[in-house]
Amino acid sequence: GSGRRAIGIGLALGAVGYAAQSGLFFGALQRMDASLLALLLYTYPAWVTLGAVALGRERLSGRRLAALGLASGGLAIVLAGAASGSLDAARAAMGLGASLAYTVYILVADRTGLVMPALGLSGLVCAGAAATFGVVGLAAGQLDFGFQAEGWLWLALMAVVSTTVAIVAFFAGLARVGPSAAAILSTFEPVVTVALAFAVFGEQLSPLQLCGAALVLAAAVLLSAPRRVAEPVPPA
Repeated sequence: GSGRRAIGIGLALGAVGYAAQSGLFFGALQRMDASLLALLLYTYPAWVTLGAVALGRERLSGRRLAALGLASGGLAIVLAGAASGSLDAARAAMGLGASLAYTVYILVADRTGLVMPALGLSGLVCAGAAATFGVVGLAAGQLDFGFQAEGWLWLALMAVVSTTVAIVAFFAGLARVGPSAAAILSTFEPVVTVALAFAVFGEQLSPLQLCGAALVLAAAVLLSAPRRVAEPVPPA
């Protein structure tokens, strides 16, 4: 039935979609500046918006176009200011591949989330991704547990806060605002990353990068602002 089909899709989202996006991203990260790679990955809001429109799920309104332009432009300013080093074409292709994999992941999850709660869908995605990475890690002989006990604490925090909570929140938002708005709003992620890098590691943001962060925030405000509804005309 539809329930079994949704479960299968949820597992496939993790085993194929999430695993492909993560694998391509971290593979590219080995030889590419992290900020430049993040810029390539975060082209996905544009792909999601265009994909949702092409599939007839959403209309390309002026508000969405404006928000997409603000978010993309601001993100480019924030991250391009930190990018350095030469461009590895193969790794850049992997970064764009991660972006496209994430696009398909979001568009498929948007349909699946209509028939499954965010928590259940998140559990299936995490289980599917864990199975793929476990099999690949065992086959490649790259599963290594020879680290200090403190490492388990950081792994637990990454699993619960950075992965599980993030996926559940994203799916819950996806069901409420749709794929393109969710994708554009998720551009908060790299801005938060830059802000935390400043707070924790003392990395400095240039005035131009602060302007870029402001553009991303403006895009989120534009999307979340209530639409104006014409007030009824009182009877004469």
